[in-house]
Amino acid sequence: MPERAHTPPRNQREQLMELGLVGLGKMGGNMRERIRRAGHTVVGYDRNPDVSDVHSLRELVDSLQAPRVVWVMVPAGAATQSTVDELGELLEPGDVVVDGGNSRWTDDEKHAAELAEKGIG
Repeated sequence: MPERAHTPPRNQREQLMELGLVGLGKMGGNMRERIRRAGHTVVGYDRNPDVSDVHSLRELVDSLQAPRVVWVMVPAGAATQSTVDELGELLEPGDVVVDGGNSRWTDDEKHAAELAEKGIG
């Protein structure tokens, strides 16, 4: 069956999103491109400057309009923890962090509680 382009219903066409994406490896990089092809704005950050749109998490956060959504696609463990910690210092109440990596659910609960103390979802 041929692949068809998805056209959202008329009432959703104007509701384009803007998000930050941290971690542009195989999964994150492909996600960034698919989301962009759907017409949304994605600002990507990766430790590898060759694939990154910005040079730091600070620059990523500063480039997004509030309320911000930052999707984290980095390896579980220390990489995710340090990213969540840094985002917790950069983001503001009302912003949202989505952990899309492969963290254990108990880590996700811990991160959610840490961010909630700062008003970040």
